[in-house]
Amino acid sequence: MKKKSNRKKIIFSFVILTLIAVIFFSYFFKEDVVEYNFSSVERVDLVQEISATGRIKAVDEINLAFEKSGKIETVSVKIGDKVKAGQVLVDLESDDILAEIVQARAGVSSAEAKLNQYKAVLEKEENELEILQIGTRDEEVLVYESKVKNAEAVYDASVQGVIDNIGDAYTKSDDAIRNKIDQIFNNPRSTNPQLIFTVNDSQLETDVEWSRSLIEQQLVLWLASLNSLDSDLLQDEITKVENQLSEIKSFLGSLALAVNNLSANSEFSQTVIDGYKTSIYSARTNVNTAVTNLSLAKEKLNTAKTSLLIAENELALKEADNTPEKIYSQRAIIKQAEANIVSQEAEIDLKKSMVQSSLVKLSKNTLVSPIDGTIIKQEADIGAIVSSGQVIISVISEDNLEIESNIVEADIAYLKVGNKAKLTLDAYGEDVIFDAEVVRIDPSAQLIEGVANYKIALKLTEADKRVKSGMTADIDIVTLELEDVLVVPYRSIIFKNGSGKFVRILNEFLQAEEVEVEIGVIGNGSLVEIIKGVNEGDKIVTSIKSNK
Repeated sequence: MKKKSNRKKIIFSFVILTLIAVIFFSYFFKEDVVEYNFSSVERVDLVQEISATGRIKAVDEINLAFEKSGKIETVSVKIGDKVKAGQVLVDLESDDILAEIVQARAGVSSAEAKLNQYKAVLEKEENELEILQIGTRDEEVLVYESKVKNAEAVYDASVQGVIDNIGDAYTKSDDAIRNKIDQIFNNPRSTNPQLIFTVNDSQLETDVEWSRSLIEQQLVLWLASLNSLDSDLLQDEITKVENQLSEIKSFLGSLALAVNNLSANSEFSQTVIDGYKTSIYSARTNVNTAVTNLSLAKEKLNTAKTSLLIAENELALKEADNTPEKIYSQRAIIKQAEANIVSQEAEIDLKKSMVQSSLVKLSKNTLVSPIDGTIIKQEADIGAIVSSGQVIISVISEDNLEIESNIVEADIAYLKVGNKAKLTLDAYGEDVIFDAEVVRIDPSAQLIEGVANYKIALKLTEADKRVKSGMTADIDIVTLELEDVLVVPYRSIIFKNGSGKFVRILNEFLQAEEVEVEIGVIGNGSLVEIIKGVNEGDKIVTSIKSNK
């Protein structure tokens, strides 16, 4: 039994070895079978593209600020508001400038009235010359004597008018300073008046307190001089009063600035502060009125004085013989009248320029939108103090958008202004495609993570309200388009250093033969243009698979 069992084991082992031998020889000595994957050479329209990402940006993004500091009076917009070019956005307080404009326009009207008077005088003098050349009658002398008396009466009235206005200017100044302003000072009429609050600007505080001391001295001297006004020295007195009013205006302006910077606290409520501001405004208005009234009275005095002088000269001419000297003298008067007209016209131009200057100052107290667009920043609050150059409003144009993108150095050589592009936006998905065009390529590169990149800008071919500033875009830029060229897959090209470029073509026996080719443009879909080396329909090997 034992011998029979060993025999079975030997037979089983022999069978196993035989099977292994068969498998070994079948695998290692069977015939090789090679399979080729291929693609046919065909003619197509080849497109070369550069792909990039970018962001939508408004071309017009404008930051707005005032040229000078001031207190905000009105705010007309908020973030997200649509605005039109020229629309008012923010205003600063402008009471002082408005008062200047009123005064300057009054000066223009006064100067124009005086010009008309000068023209009337010229006309009279020309008539007198004509009469002189004909001859003068006795009754005409009586007429001119009457003119002199009338002119004297007008002159005396204008002198009294100036005196009255000087007194009124003192009254208004005294009321403005001692009644309306002194509540803001301790010991206001002493040589060392002190503001009842502290000003952040120490120099401004010192200037205000020093000015109050000087004005007190001026008011005392001014009152003393009112009872001794001399009509012969009235012009000097007018100049002195004008200077005093100018100093008071300057003082009130500095005081207004100090109070405007005052904030409500435990010592001063907002109601008290507003009361101070109202008093200052009233004081400034009264002083400005005094300045205007004195200016008008001064103009009337000068006009009356000129009219009296002319009337006296006319009477003298009438009383004298009609000699050639008289005629010569009358012609000289006419020339003077003509010179007065020219001078007055120049005065009118000057006063109009003052009006225009004040209007320009007023316009700088208003921020307007320079474009149609949307407010994206608004930091203006009514009552807040803004500094010169502080950006408080930003506006962008939604109709003038660009797509900005960075192109790596390797691709920039293919790109030029005018290249067409397709883009999609993350907000709308890949199915919504927008047409665009390259409009700008920066000449200098910037390093991004160590790689040179060139910034480019594209514009949409047609404006589209769906496109918003800040959106992200995927961009395909067409750099070259070729029609009807031979192409093969790029993976079928064999590159041999120093020997050129080759492809494998399957011959009629399905065997691969290498042929040298000249390639051109590499386009979309990994297709490459073949300039020379293959024909349309050739089967080009793309990969090889060996089976045993």
